[in-house]
Amino acid sequence: MGLEMKNSCEKCSGHIETEAYICVHECTFCQECTIRMFNICPNCNGELVRRPKPNGACPIRSMP
Repeated sequence: MGLEMKNSCEKCSGHIETEAYICVHECTFCQECTIRMFNICPNCNGELVRRPKPNGACPIRSMP
C-alpha cells in the first residue's frame, strides 16, 4: 500500500509543489506551515517528517 500523495497543505490550503511533510496518518503540510507548527501534526500530535519523493524522482546512483 503506497502513500496517498496529496498536493495541498491541510493548514493553509496552499498547493505543494516540492517539499511536503506528513505524519503517520498521512496528514500533509507545506514546509512553511510545518516550521510554524514545530514539526508537530495538529491532528494527532505526531511528528511531521519530509514525505518521500515519488518513484522516479530520485536520481539513480551507481555503486562503486
